[in-house]
Amino acid sequence: MGGAQDLVDRQCARFRGLDPQLPDDYLLPKGDPLMARLPGGEPVAGLVAHTHNPPGSAQSLWQASDVFELFPLLGDHPRAGMDGVLGAWREWLAARSIPAEDSSCVVTWPSRDVQATRALLDHGFAPLSCMAIRPPTPDTVTELPGTVKVRRAGRADLDAVVELAIAEHDYAALVGTSVPRPGAGDLKRIAARQRLHSGTDPVWLAEQDGTPIALAECGWVDTARQPGGHRLRRGLWAYVNCLSVHEQARGGGVGQRLMAVAHEEFVRAGAVGSFLYYNPPNPLSSVFWPRQGYRPLWTMWEVRPATALR
Repeated sequence: MGGAQDLVDRQCARFRGLDPQLPDDYLLPKGDPLMARLPGGEPVAGLVAHTHNPPGSAQSLWQASDVFELFPLLGDHPRAGMDGVLGAWREWLAARSIPAEDSSCVVTWPSRDVQATRALLDHGFAPLSCMAIRPPTPDTVTELPGTVKVRRAGRADLDAVVELAIAEHDYAALVGTSVPRPGAGDLKRIAARQRLHSGTDPVWLAEQDGTPIALAECGWVDTARQPGGHRLRRGLWAYVNCLSVHEQARGGGVGQRLMAVAHEEFVRAGAVGSFLYYNPPNPLSSVFWPRQGYRPLWTMWEVRPATALR
């Protein structure tokens, strides 16, 4: 891909002007190259990476079985460049045997790049998920009325943790990227058991009269030790994997109380910030997370199935 480094350099320079929290580099995976030209003849490019998520894999719970992800290299031409590369991608897909069901096209792009947003919308993409970040500041921890208490979950809480995690997954499947799959409960149980037995990643439960009504599953990611694995600046980050509040307990401050406890621990651990993924079409999370201080950094745009790319 001739000139690819120049495109990367100009793209990263533009990203820095859009959002100071974007990482300094734009790392590319192995994939098939795409080339396109702007109306004036200037080249733009991209890489397409294909991931297959077999039945029974954890990744299949929030992704299609076959994911085709585009990594655009647009230099400083976000709208025309994205339009050109997406057109080349459509031709690339048409020349291959792409599954017409349970497949997706994915582009992850800075949320503040509204010029590229227009091109993505024009080609049929929907903003199904956002990576949102929050600075390392504690919340004001307030006591809830009644008998609601927050505590760390232990191994004996496995059933309660799984039940709340499945409830969140089922709701997200209606409004976001999660996918209902056979055996989802078993996969959630395996993940929860590993999390609770390791004791490394914090899990909290909120209880009312001794009955669990909300869950916060969190973890840690050190991007300084895992370069290229995350779209974040370098440092120790806290990760909010799942927040689930029982349907009948919503609206009473339980979720805010859980996250206040989590944010306090994130600060004590020296995290440079916390991040999570939420679904903009979700009428609950799209309101809740901004109120907790999170704001979009990257937006994951999707077309399902992949053959629906315009």
